[in-house]
Amino acid sequence: MTWSLDNEFETPGGTIRWTALGSGEPLVLVHGTPYSSFLWRDLAPALAQTRRVYVFDLLGFGQSEQREGQDLSLAAHARNLAQLLDHWELSHPSVVAHDIGGAVTLRSTLLEGANFQDLTLFDAVSGGEWERGLFQLILEHPEVFHQLPGYAHQELVTSHMRHATNLGYRPAVLDALLTPWRGETGQAAFYRQYSQIKQEHTAEYEQLLGEITIPTRLIWGTEDHILPPHYARWLHDRIPHAELHWIEGAGHLLQEDAPAQLLAHLTSDPPAPREDRSADK
Repeated sequence: MTWSLDNEFETPGGTIRWTALGSGEPLVLVHGTPYSSFLWRDLAPALAQTRRVYVFDLLGFGQSEQREGQDLSLAAHARNLAQLLDHWELSHPSVVAHDIGGAVTLRSTLLEGANFQDLTLFDAVSGGEWERGLFQLILEHPEVFHQLPGYAHQELVTSHMRHATNLGYRPAVLDALLTPWRGETGQAAFYRQYSQIKQEHTAEYEQLLGEITIPTRLIWGTEDHILPPHYARWLHDRIPHAELHWIEGAGHLLQEDAPAQLLAHLTSDPPAPREDRSADK
């Protein structure tokens, strides 16, 4: 499946690849781990019918550069995002973020000074006790995972990817998502990024979440087993005016499990700040 990022942005840690589609008010899409901007392959063109849509691969992911010595922490990704926005000359874009893209985006606006027009977070790392499962195991035993035989590594990544969708992948999608993590370079890159993504970098802004004043929308799959629904409620409690929407039967990857419903939310008017925080469920 073809998905091409035809532009480059240089950072101290390496090259970030990006592209932009359409015209209109700017909209930036931020992916999570262990994925890439490939997740936006259907949504970005649809959104570009009315918006100027920017997509990129986080450093160390997808088509962006992978090499030893890279800083792939949430703090570094947030700095890179803020610099990308400056490079694109975007002062107040709308931003949509998924998985660790949520933490990257929140750090970028709360600690790096990036300004957004409005914010949508779905099935996103934001704060609380999220350092668990595979994250925690890799942090505790990085040397073991780096030494896995190639076949064992591929099975681990494959099963992790499958755990993220409740309805399964369309043909060829899983293979495309696995491609950046294959081979000696890809395997090293996979554990390099996971060994640097830490809860301490979300704890640093948690006390600031209540200061977010821009229109904010939270969307969550009811069958998310990576970040179960209580993480949505945790975040909803801390952003006073945020709207919370549930997508029934969807897992962690709304882009795969419920693309039409997700698109409907992303093309609706952003919520206005309000005091009433009652959820839709």
